[in-house]
Amino acid sequence: MNALVTGGAGFFGTVLVNRLRMTCDRIGIFDLNAPALVSENVEFHQGDICDQRAVHQAMAGYTHVFHNVAQVPLAKDAQLFERVNVTGTEIVLKASLKNRIRKVVYTSSSAVFGVPRSNPVDENTVPHPGESYGAAKLRGEEICHEYAARGLDVTVIRPRTILGHGRLGIFDILFKWVSEGRDIPVLGEGDNLYQFVHASDLAEACVLASMEENPNCYNIGAGEFCSMRDTLEALCQYAGTGSQVVSLPMKPAVVLMDLFSQVGLSPLGSYHSMMYGRSMYFDISKSISRLGYNPIHSNQSMIIESYAEYIRSKNRPIVTHRRSAHQSGVKQGILACLPFLLRAVRNIRNF
Repeated sequence: MNALVTGGAGFFGTVLVNRLRMTCDRIGIFDLNAPALVSENVEFHQGDICDQRAVHQAMAGYTHVFHNVAQVPLAKDAQLFERVNVTGTEIVLKASLKNRIRKVVYTSSSAVFGVPRSNPVDENTVPHPGESYGAAKLRGEEICHEYAARGLDVTVIRPRTILGHGRLGIFDILFKWVSEGRDIPVLGEGDNLYQFVHASDLAEACVLASMEENPNCYNIGAGEFCSMRDTLEALCQYAGTGSQVVSLPMKPAVVLMDLFSQVGLSPLGSYHSMMYGRSMYFDISKSISRLGYNPIHSNQSMIIESYAEYIRSKNRPIVTHRRSAHQSGVKQGILACLPFLLRAVRNIRNF
């Protein structure tokens, strides 16, 4: 296998490249940003995913393509979602067909399902995105199906929210609050079952899918998961900083989250307010039976690992190379006031 990884310098792309080094003779990274490290059998192709010529040229000599470039919900830009997640995906698939790529693995998103009508969600559940990011990722899937009908072997992988290996993005806010002993919110009782997936488990699923002939689709998540409250309480207990999980009324909180997002006072996107207080988990039996997928990490172990890496990274030299959204911290905006509100709520309840 000679594999080209689009987005290979990003958070998940870096993990996937490291996994592919175990099995590939040649690996290519196609990205706008240069990777932090390039080993002997890894090549870097710099370019924009919407540059047809650059994408086509980068694929020369590769047998497999792992397509991970995406604009994530933090961008809050429907036009950017369309350009990168839809147009960029079609350019990759078109170039793959022309270059006679043997297998394409497309990393989609659980956001294509929006708020599920029931859980668990399996591969037969009809996608129903609730906002522009999920809609763009679903359109990317539909284009994959169109190219599969034209003879391209392309498999769609839908991961749950990814953790592990230095994951930041919106988790940067959570980890900062916990490290400072600030309280952490859940919506309602926080008893909504919410599944994550560890980046290394997801990378293994992508590699397994790349070895399977014929197009397919797989939902990928942790095998062991729990409620949002239980996940966050495990993190607070591990950190030992005094942080506690505090409930907020769900409907008013969602309204305010949406409002602050729309006026630019909060870094969160509409997907975050829509899903944070709701249950969402995959039935992963198809990936287990067909691919031999065997997730190692649980919700609690992966969020603790991610937090521990966050703490370790604070003592390292400042990174100077450009990083993806999931590798970088975010500005808190009005969310910086939330821990003080939560502490007041806790004090009132304890009075």
